[in-house]
Amino acid sequence: MRLRRTVRLLLAAAATAALGLTGLAASPASASVLDIPPKGANDWSCKPDSAHPEPVVLVNGTFKLMAENWSALSPKLKEAGYCVFAFNYGNLETAPIPQAAAELRDFVEAVRGATGAKKVDLVGHSQGGMMPRYYVKFLGGADKVDDLVGIVPSNHGTKNPLAVAAGWTICPSCVDQQWGSDFMKKLNAGEEAPAGPDYTVVSTRYDEVVVPYTSALLNGPAERVTNVVLQDKCKLDPFMHDQATKDPVVAQWVLNALGRKGPADPAFQPTCISLG
Repeated sequence: MRLRRTVRLLLAAAATAALGLTGLAASPASASVLDIPPKGANDWSCKPDSAHPEPVVLVNGTFKLMAENWSALSPKLKEAGYCVFAFNYGNLETAPIPQAAAELRDFVEAVRGATGAKKVDLVGHSQGGMMPRYYVKFLGGADKVDDLVGIVPSNHGTKNPLAVAAGWTICPSCVDQQWGSDFMKKLNAGEEAPAGPDYTVVSTRYDEVVVPYTSALLNGPAERVTNVVLQDKCKLDPFMHDQATKDPVVAQWVLNALGRKGPADPAFQPTCISLG
């Protein structure tokens, strides 16, 4: 418990520094810094229009705060015309993944209730790109989700040994995300992409967290599953796992997936970023 509390306070302090906030100490009294949404998100009066009928729910990766995780993508989605919502869950995303999926279910219901939308789109990073599949498959989300876009998701777990070490200390979700875990066996038994949502996976060959990077990719029919490897279309794209949500190329894939019927268009050619 003491280690978990220390991690929370360190993350709160980091978030305060990253957001340029002053007068907020990293203490339980100022833990509200953890709940600061990214720019463009959590306008609960927002109503979807006919061009963007599904609100977008952003789902964090492990150890991530929504303000940092979605600092680049949230305002882009808002500017594109979407109602955008974000939340922190599962004790900084370290709780067992079935528990986190139940929190997602409840948040989706709150968004649907506020916006009047029948369905939402989910855009998730890392654990947040994989965990919604549990919600879809086991917690009634199949008819509540239109698109699920996973950015470097841990769909089949990781062989990264750090997941084991983290799981021994403060991170049950890290245990769940290990390659071959009981959770992964349950999640991927049968259909990996059950009917209901359309699935888009965006991965990078330089993923240092989800190892191998191909663990992110989903099996499923082409009409509802598109797997994207960034470097297949933009060979010099340098983005790795942690900052993938800030990649302008990733943002283009997300908008392509959300803006059309079905998953992202495999033939889509994004504008590649310049390194010069």
